[in-house]
Amino acid sequence: MNVVGRFAPTPSGRMHLGNVFAALIAWLSVRSQGGEMVLRMEDLDTQRTSGEYARILREDLAWLGLDYDRETSPQSMRSQVYDRYFQTLQDLGLLYPCYCTRSQLHSVNAPHLSDGTYVYPGTCRDLTETQRASFTRSPAWRVRVPDRVWTLEDRVQGHFALNLAWQCGDMVVRRADGVYVYQLAVTVDDGEAGVTEVVRGMDLISSAPRQMYLQELFGFPHPVYGHVPMLLAPDGRRLSKRDRDLDLGILRSRLTPQALIGTLAACAGLIDRVEPISAKELVSVFRWENLRREDIILDPAGLIP
Repeated sequence: MNVVGRFAPTPSGRMHLGNVFAALIAWLSVRSQGGEMVLRMEDLDTQRTSGEYARILREDLAWLGLDYDRETSPQSMRSQVYDRYFQTLQDLGLLYPCYCTRSQLHSVNAPHLSDGTYVYPGTCRDLTETQRASFTRSPAWRVRVPDRVWTLEDRVQGHFALNLAWQCGDMVVRRADGVYVYQLAVTVDDGEAGVTEVVRGMDLISSAPRQMYLQELFGFPHPVYGHVPMLLAPDGRRLSKRDRDLDLGILRSRLTPQALIGTLAACAGLIDRVEPISAKELVSVFRWENLRREDIILDPAGLIP
């Protein structure tokens, strides 16, 4: 089977180190297997994303030496495609309108998991037509989920299991403003692009069972998953675009791509010591079993000379 991997960034700003790390591992996995690399711009939120950031992102990937074989249409241009899959869920009798407000969903009386995320209790699942007609606001749309445990053997994190009914609840697939949500769009995009492996940050591992459920409904095979460790500052804070932690604008002005990639590779356990190395040179030594599983502490102050 031909291996197809992808890098799917959100063009809402310059890539930061966490983005670069995920892109590097995804690229190394594909290239070490002689597979095909796909680039996709995840720009569902058009208020936060821009074509200019997408252009800069492509330039940053080229600077890093992370090439790709094809780029698929950005999500902002695929609403009609998502409409078809939304209709599939409708035809299966799995969709219903939800009128819950954000404050209701995050209420202290709503069921929450230990990490603070809420579990949708099915408030609007069985409303009558009369009850639905009493609301004046537009609804979001949810898909009913089964009381079933979904499991995956992640390449990095190992065994992961999640019961959608008890640990998630019925999922929103389209917002009240008509915008399709991440879970549906990503499932459709990966399925139609023939993606066979998904490499991304550990913070997204709970999305895998959600997407596996939708994959089955849409007739897509499950890809192989690899959720890589997060890059954290010494105080335990996650490096992010919001804080502009060492974004590519800063890094490109002070480091060579080889120096940056060498540092990330050493921190991740792919090479024995910090030394300049290109992405291409790493391909022959890349092994999933060598990749660190736990979060990686990276001191921004020590990275830039």
